[in-house]
Amino acid sequence: MDIAKRFKNNPLIKPQDVKPSLEGAEVECLLNPGTFTFNGKIYLLMRVAERMIQKEGFISTLVVDQASPEGVSIVEFALDDPLLSYDDARVFSYDGKTYLTTLSHLRLAESCDGIHFTAHDKPLILGEGEYETFGVEDCRVTQIDDTYHLTYTAVSEYGPAVGMQSTKDWKTFSKNGVILPPPNKDCAIFDEQVNELYWALHRPVVKVDSWSELNIWIASSPNLKNWGDHLCLAKTRPGMWDSQRIGAGATPIKTDKGWLEIYHGCDESSRYCLGALLLDLNDPTKVIARSEKPIMQPLAQYEQEGFFGNVVFTNGHLVEDDEITVYYGASDTVICAAKLSIPQILASLNINPEQVPELMV
Repeated sequence: MDIAKRFKNNPLIKPQDVKPSLEGAEVECLLNPGTFTFNGKIYLLMRVAERMIQKEGFISTLVVDQASPEGVSIVEFALDDPLLSYDDARVFSYDGKTYLTTLSHLRLAESCDGIHFTAHDKPLILGEGEYETFGVEDCRVTQIDDTYHLTYTAVSEYGPAVGMQSTKDWKTFSKNGVILPPPNKDCAIFDEQVNELYWALHRPVVKVDSWSELNIWIASSPNLKNWGDHLCLAKTRPGMWDSQRIGAGATPIKTDKGWLEIYHGCDESSRYCLGALLLDLNDPTKVIARSEKPIMQPLAQYEQEGFFGNVVFTNGHLVEDDEITVYYGASDTVICAAKLSIPQILASLNINPEQVPELMV
């Protein structure tokens, strides 16, 4: 099943539309933008993945380096070096130390119509400090009153963690540091309190030997900084489209039926699709309903072919009336958009018989 109405202008932004932040670098991929409105415009906070232009016989990448004037430094290794292990387009290791093939930062693109975007020339947020040495990725943007809260993946040798910054004007930022330690990512904060608490979805990684769990969890906080009462909200499902891993998308959407969360899931072939969860309005730890089949699949050519193919992945959307405009990364390469009907999503969900409240009857 696929109920998404893709924009005819897709892909909206391609790597060649974005200026590299460093001389000698190239933009390899654009991924998974957070989305918000500000001063009458629509903004995407894109993940921009860069690498140095590769020389024959070598692999090189960028790492955060506060001692460098540019804030990054270059590391380079010969492909025939026996200490090099390189069998994945996204990651390699040298002498036991892991590196990403690209370094990601967060950069804005703006639009007046939500279709035609202009990317800013410079990064908005670069990796900084010990816990962001491998960059920053996949930002979610939640507006609460007049403040925008940015939760993103901070990547370092310690693994992925959830970093957070806040702003009112998109010029000055309050840095909250790591709010969820590694390994964790896919953090989406609700845009209003429930029972006088803030709530957030997140995805810790539980891995022991060959066994791993990559499920969606929920936590609460009195102040947006200290998170506790962690509960596993939704698990992967063997034999289904979300059998291998799942993770939250953007801010949950409040509907009269419950909190609607668009999430991603992938199967054994690493094919990423989108589905939905419906959470109780007064107790978001309760799952009322869930997608049995994906509501969006990688069907278009630009979703099937790219840096990492067969991927649709969202952590940004806009809501108007009963319609969601989902901005998403396709094949880990380009940024696209599609529209989804909230009533159509709700009608497609499979109700959890253990959590059916009166409003669903």
